[in-house]
Amino acid sequence: MDQIIIHVDMDAFFAAVEIRDNPALRGKPLIIGSLPNERGVVSTASYEARKFGVHSAMNIKEAYRLCPGGIYMHPHMEKYKAVSMQLHNIWNSYASALEAVAFDEAYLDVTERAGDFEGARKIGKEIKERILKELKLTCSVGLAYSKTAAKTASEEKKPNGYFEILTPRDFVNLIIDRNVRTLYTVGEKTAEKLHANGILTVRDIQENQEGVIRLLGKQGQWITRLAFGIDDRKVTPRHPEDAKSIGREVTFQKDVENYQLLKDILLLLALCVNNRAKRVGLHGKGVTLKLTYSDMKAISRSQTIISTDSVLDIYINAAQMLDQVQIRPVRLIGVSIYNLDIEKDRQLSFDDVFEAFSRQKEEELGALLREMGQRYGLDFAGHLEQIYQRDILHKTVEYMRKHS
Repeated sequence: MDQIIIHVDMDAFFAAVEIRDNPALRGKPLIIGSLPNERGVVSTASYEARKFGVHSAMNIKEAYRLCPGGIYMHPHMEKYKAVSMQLHNIWNSYASALEAVAFDEAYLDVTERAGDFEGARKIGKEIKERILKELKLTCSVGLAYSKTAAKTASEEKKPNGYFEILTPRDFVNLIIDRNVRTLYTVGEKTAEKLHANGILTVRDIQENQEGVIRLLGKQGQWITRLAFGIDDRKVTPRHPEDAKSIGREVTFQKDVENYQLLKDILLLLALCVNNRAKRVGLHGKGVTLKLTYSDMKAISRSQTIISTDSVLDIYINAAQMLDQVQIRPVRLIGVSIYNLDIEKDRQLSFDDVFEAFSRQKEEELGALLREMGQRYGLDFAGHLEQIYQRDILHKTVEYMRKHS
């Protein structure tokens, strides 16, 4: 049986949750991310804000220039995660396989449950109705024969839309004269390469297959297949071990030149990364340090190690790499682990995270946390569960910066 796939994409998810919980925000340009006087980017913008040209990943200063009358808010990630879990419960009740792309977006294989496109049509509309009734949120649903077509369909009638693309011919007829960016995997840089070679539309790809493949190699082969509506990828549930890396980063509201402060923040980031890795049962065999300087130049340094089984393994290696880079004002700092593998031992909870360390490492980590606490007048060891939360981490880092 051919695949029957539904793609669900929530409408302006973060903003929609905030509007649902505070109806006074309805109808107003709402921008979730940073405040106008802070550094950062837009996470989500309501559709009212998008009318001003504001969009996700836009620098917050540019967003404010475009929409000075907007309402700017920090994200409440724990709340969005909780709603996302409710969404996944709904989606999983219909799908034989579910591939989550983000908190608010997923592919559902409904081939077995639906039986045919008529059955899938009922499922797609029922999902929309349940999300509206149970969560008071809207979503856009695309029903199609493939993942790419389903994704394209869900975007066709946003917001609160429903659209079907049932055959490759339907897909090609819909997008053939659209910009190449309409195809999956064609990002801004790839589109620039194609445009520079006179390939502007999907039709141009069809008519210049060999040239596209010469220009882009394997990616070109994939793109030319998509241009004819060919996509046989399966809906694949994402498991933690599928991740390429686990990381955490923070952007400072003012540049930091104090490298002792940077090292202290590396320890907090190492704690967060290690906690996340333990909770999903993974460990890494490499550590990456990421820095963005005040002039927006970004650098990264990586080194492989035997294992990232402890906070100290991550922290010491990241700190060593920090010692080797140029000392000048830093805007962003991040730490990640890579070469991930499944941890053989049991997964850890917040309550027993320190049990993963040897006694010596536990004592050394405790001493570092106490020493750091004395510098800033904070009890780090006693409040780790809070620091693992993204918003608390950022507030803590800003407090440390101001009192360093």
